Amino acid sequence: MLIPKRQKYRKQFRGVFRRIAIKGHELNFGSYGIKALEAGWIKDKEIEAARVILARATRKNGKFWIRIFPDKPYTKKPPEVTMGAGKGDVAYYVASVSPGRILFEIDGLKENEIKAVLKNVISKLSVKAKIVGKN
Repeated sequence: MLIPKRQKYRKQFRGVFRRIAIKGHELNFGSYGIKALEAGWIKDKEIEAARVILARATRKNGKFWIRIFPDKPYTKKPPEVTMGAGKGDVAYYVASVSPGRILFEIDGLKENEIKAVLKNVISKLSVKAKIVGKN
């Protein structure tokens, strides 16, 4: 799983989603990509599942880029713990995603293969997304 090497603070507040993406909203590397349509958190396990799909598809020829990183710790309390016992331990890490953010990019395959692979990747994500192209 993807986790940050170092962090200034171990636990963070949840935060509020307020805006559309103003950085990372255009394709920079590949010819096709996946763009988020809504705000949300993408877990490190979801990114890993997408990475496995993309790696299998581009094994012989092609390349892919992951444009997000899970750097926000998500805390969770164990079951049956009473209120007032402090914040829970870090359960996993999430990437905070705004609408319009490019999540993954891919290049080097045929157009119909790329669209099939990206459709499979979108099914693994917890936010609504769409396939976008350069043209």
